[in-house]
Amino acid sequence: MIFYDENNLDVIEKDLRYLKLLSKEYSTISSASTEIINLQAILNLPKATEHFISDVHGEYESFTHMLRNASGVIKRKIDDVFGDSLREEQKAALATLVYYPEKKLEIIKEKEENLEDWYRITLYQLIEVCRDVASKYTRSKVRKALPKDFSYIIEELLNKQDDRSDKQAYYSGIIKTIIEIDRAPEVIIAMSNVIRRLVVDRLHIIGDIYDRGPGAEIIMDALMKHHSVDIQWGNHDVLWMGAASGCEACMANVLRISLRYANLKTIEDGYGINLLPLATFALEFYQDDPCKRFIPKTLDKEISENELYLLAKMHKAIAIMQFKLEGQIIKRRPEFKMEDRLLLDKIDVEKWEINVYGNTYKLNDTNFPTIDWNDPYKLTAREEEIIDKLTNSFINSEKLQRHIRFLYSKGSMYLIYNSNLLYHGCIPLNEDGSLKEVKIGKINYSGKELLDRYDRVARDSFFFKHNTYNKKYGMDMMWYMWCGEDSPVFGKIRMTTFERYFISEKASHYEQKNYYYKYRDDEEVCRNILKEFNLSPDSSHIINGHIPVKTKEGESPIKANGRLLVIDGGFCKAYQPETGIAGYTLIYNSYGLLLTSHEPFSAIKNAIEEDKDILSSTIILEHAARRKRVMDTDVGTKIRTQVADLEKLLIAYRKGLIKEDNNELE
Repeated sequence: MIFYDENNLDVIEKDLRYLKLLSKEYSTISSASTEIINLQAILNLPKATEHFISDVHGEYESFTHMLRNASGVIKRKIDDVFGDSLREEQKAALATLVYYPEKKLEIIKEKEENLEDWYRITLYQLIEVCRDVASKYTRSKVRKALPKDFSYIIEELLNKQDDRSDKQAYYSGIIKTIIEIDRAPEVIIAMSNVIRRLVVDRLHIIGDIYDRGPGAEIIMDALMKHHSVDIQWGNHDVLWMGAASGCEACMANVLRISLRYANLKTIEDGYGINLLPLATFALEFYQDDPCKRFIPKTLDKEISENELYLLAKMHKAIAIMQFKLEGQIIKRRPEFKMEDRLLLDKIDVEKWEINVYGNTYKLNDTNFPTIDWNDPYKLTAREEEIIDKLTNSFINSEKLQRHIRFLYSKGSMYLIYNSNLLYHGCIPLNEDGSLKEVKIGKINYSGKELLDRYDRVARDSFFFKHNTYNKKYGMDMMWYMWCGEDSPVFGKIRMTTFERYFISEKASHYEQKNYYYKYRDDEEVCRNILKEFNLSPDSSHIINGHIPVKTKEGESPIKANGRLLVIDGGFCKAYQPETGIAGYTLIYNSYGLLLTSHEPFSAIKNAIEEDKDILSSTIILEHAARRKRVMDTDVGTKIRTQVADLEKLLIAYRKGLIKEDNNELE
């Protein structure tokens, strides 16, 4: 505690206006003292658990399961509580019940012969697990997590004292009555929800919720219901944010990627965006074009041949519009220094060749029915009409706009949380590993200030009104952040989208990473980045996603002697052949840091019916010599500030600078 000198009233008088406001909430010496005691006690509780997930890319089934099993934390809690007193299959069944109580109960009701006995045993088991996960929180916090209908009952059961034999009949009576009045299923569901709520206090999403997988909107709905979440924007998130702001080039990229992976479910069903105008246009202009280079990657989807060829035509149509729109941005924003990406005007239409970075290549596709070679970046009247309709669909999609607003309210370019630095991609660096200066407008920015500036511009693109300079510049910058050299969420010199479609030679497809990826295993560089963000390089970590860790090639997610952790291990099915696993997640609890690698997840249906969890292996990255407590966290810092303010309020009361509320004293 701080204990201000009561004879030095300068500090108190300086803050008197604020202290008078504080006195409205704590109107007596007694109430202020009680709160100080409460807050000081909280400081000594164990640190709450944090859960880090990155690059989920619309894979909603894997994400949903990972969220519900807390990357294996719940299963470990069940192991800790029951040890060898339950068989492994019993513990697996109990874990599945906690993950999916409603669906699991439906199966139990059909299979279990003595349902009342099963209810009784299960309720006692859930009470034990719930008591264990609640032990690191105050009763007040646990009470707030309880469902209103059963809060009193569950609180009584959680505070059961095993050494009080005179109350055993009381607790047994509660369980018996719950079963007799047929409320056991509802209580089981409620307790399972409480366990999942308490086992992880904070969820960190290190970017890339969108694209490739089939259910980004389902993931967003789940995140909006989560009790405590933050999001560090990834390049794919930024792309969708730009599209929702009205950036036509971002919107075209979103549709192109969705068509490339035959993933229109999120676009059409999720957000109600009508693609019929694009389909009609594609059939008209590319009817006889096989569009071989644009046939979608179906992964495990079953798609008819006719649908596949329609998607390919739509894919090519939007890609050509995208290249035109991007060319228009590059021309009006010379400060982006992306003139080398103006490729349409470099095509020799007599030889059907293109010179790219000093090399001449034959084009593998020569059908460009909508390009005017005298002005190749100009949209045709029909293309303008299509782009207008599609852009308006993105802007007017109520659900999309709601999700993007959530991304802005809970998200940022980076986050500092409990001495860890979280960002999706990279920090732009020079060739020698120093922070790179990037000019935005008339000012040079680097490091923390650069990310702060990008964050501000991203918000301008969405929140400013149409036709203002900030809005237009912000929308162009959202596209630049998607594919620009100095973007902290892209991290490459250039994006070779055109080359991958129209040039067969794979050498032209190469996308060179920036210097950050040369130095991210250099401990000194990572320590300097941590210092730039005012963090201790000895105890802090950088936590990244973005570039999948190729585990099967022996790459480690632990970089720079543990200063940097990369937790993109391939949630997205498209990446799993490269990574050899299906994702990393990170757990940070009071004992230290645990990194978990996950095998591919089959389906939620199999998890429920067969008690099949994701196969995971966990390694301990750091184990604290002393168990971390709330006082060691950001929350602890805030609590100490509150305590200091309350101490000043006490002095103000005792010195008569503020009067106690007489009504409260009576």
